[in-house]
Amino acid sequence: MSDPSARLPRDPSLPRIVVFSDDWGRHASSCQHLISQLLPRYRVDWVETIGTRTPSFSLADMRRSLQKLRSMASSKSEPGEKIELHENLRVHNPRMIPSFASPRRRRWNAKLLHRGLQSILDPSDPPVAAITTAPIVADLAALTPHIHWVYYCVDALDEWPGLDGETLCQMELDMLPHMDEVLVVSEVLGERMAGRGVRSSMLTHGVDLVRWQLDRGSHTPGNPPQALFWGHADERLHEPICLALAEHTELCFVGPKGNVASSLGSHPKIRWEGAIPFDRLPARAAQADVLVMPYGDCEATRNMQPLKLKEYLATGLPTVATSLPANLHWSSAMDLADSPGDFVAAVLERAAAPLPAGQALARESLMQESWSAKAKILERAIHVR
Repeated sequence: MSDPSARLPRDPSLPRIVVFSDDWGRHASSCQHLISQLLPRYRVDWVETIGTRTPSFSLADMRRSLQKLRSMASSKSEPGEKIELHENLRVHNPRMIPSFASPRRRRWNAKLLHRGLQSILDPSDPPVAAITTAPIVADLAALTPHIHWVYYCVDALDEWPGLDGETLCQMELDMLPHMDEVLVVSEVLGERMAGRGVRSSMLTHGVDLVRWQLDRGSHTPGNPPQALFWGHADERLHEPICLALAEHTELCFVGPKGNVASSLGSHPKIRWEGAIPFDRLPARAAQADVLVMPYGDCEATRNMQPLKLKEYLATGLPTVATSLPANLHWSSAMDLADSPGDFVAAVLERAAAPLPAGQALARESLMQESWSAKAKILERAIHVR
């Protein structure tokens, strides 16, 4: 990537927003989809945050920690990897310590963020809004009352496996009084906010229908049929359903492999393909017979709104999932099953026949779910005063 100093200056007449979220370009997130829609008409300062999980001594965590350290040390305005950026986008990697688990560490990180981002949060030239997807900015928001803060709540992060739930819960409680607008991706998260005395607005995930139009060619179902899951695989998976699928289908997982049950991780009939670039996912999906979301029922899955749900449906492929709250709204567009036997039966039935007409008709509602339409909701929250 070219030297950031050599990049053309952004048009100063465009309004500017600051976004605190995941690493730009590392994974396709809903926040990145939304901001990509706004980039042609906004200057965006994207701040890559750190997680709240104490790194282990695993090879994956060590590599990730080194990557973040390199990003923080090399530049405050470019991502660590060679990613082509929109001319209106600047990516920042402020120095932080990888923990918020004590008042002292929270104060240190607040000072590091405030000092490292002084130029983009300057009261003399403030952004029109600062958007955050994580509560780790709680103390920074308290230090910057001149900023119009928007919380885009995409998940109950304190319920996520492996994260410091107690710290995240407390930081969200501390952050909410400083948020001028709160957007949630699901009714469950809206109820969570209401329980904390906070009014929120709905901003469900969108989908790029053009991207997910599959070229299936002369595809014929496999014997056994191929069941495909993409995304982060971890302990949220329903172990008995996955084991049953492995016995009757070619079960494939595409994406990062986290702390999955040992019976799944070492299963000889389960194929773990690892992460692939987002642009290659549609072509990979075209090779499958049925798309599956075999999540178990727990607090983390009841709160989440899987980004892949509408992507699955947009492919035109049969989809089978468990009946989590996020899936109920689209139950007429796919099959829901909660026992291993019912789940496998639904997969085998759908693999052997065209998508039912009723499900195809229900999926026409996806026409109203574009990312451009969702970005307009975010844009209204940005400008509410």
